[in-house]
Amino acid sequence: MTFAVVFGGTIKDPWGNMKAGFKATTAINRFEYGLKWNALPEAGGATVGKEVGITLNLKFTQNKAS
Repeated sequence: MTFAVVFGGTIKDPWGNMKAGFKATTAINRFEYGLKWNALPEAGGATVGKEVGITLNLKFTQNKAS
């Protein structure tokens, strides 16, 4: 699967370590993974959609050299 990635920038923390932030998003069709169950509430309509969104908020740290 492919993620769309957005670079959020870098910052130096109070201890001199560099940090970088990213947000990665994608969507999958849950039927392709065998998740075909569906609960129907009494009022009607599906409670779980066919497409599932995935969002990753990532932070990486490069430690200051000793």
